[in-house]
Amino acid sequence: MRVVCDHLHLRSPDPEAAAQGYAALFGAEIADRVTVPKGVRLVVDLGGLRLFIDQVPADTAAAPEPPWVGIEHIGLAVADLDAAAAELRGRGAAFMMEPTEIRPGVKIAFVEGPDRVRIELLERAAA
Repeated sequence: MRVVCDHLHLRSPDPEAAAQGYAALFGAEIADRVTVPKGVRLVVDLGGLRLFIDQVPADTAAAPEPPWVGIEHIGLAVADLDAAAAELRGRGAAFMMEPTEIRPGVKIAFVEGPDRVRIELLERAAA
């Protein structure tokens, strides 16, 4: 069996604001808005990864503080982490971990995305 990633499904009390957050930080594009039984779903293209952001009631419990079981973060590859970090700072991104070389040829950083989603930025040196 061959599988291909179709989407990553997120939930938000304000999917419009969440989608705009991904657009403001990463240049993501809102591809569609769909009415679903409990509100609205925004389909967002984040560098080729489709995010489905569904509306939930405002009193829905937030994700716990990490670590937890399940999806822990979204990883995005960048060519130049230091340049990307500078650009994101200019856009008001909140860094959870500053750019760090975790091993030779691999640098990472974490920013907080909409609804406290952890987003890893990853630079791998050319082999």
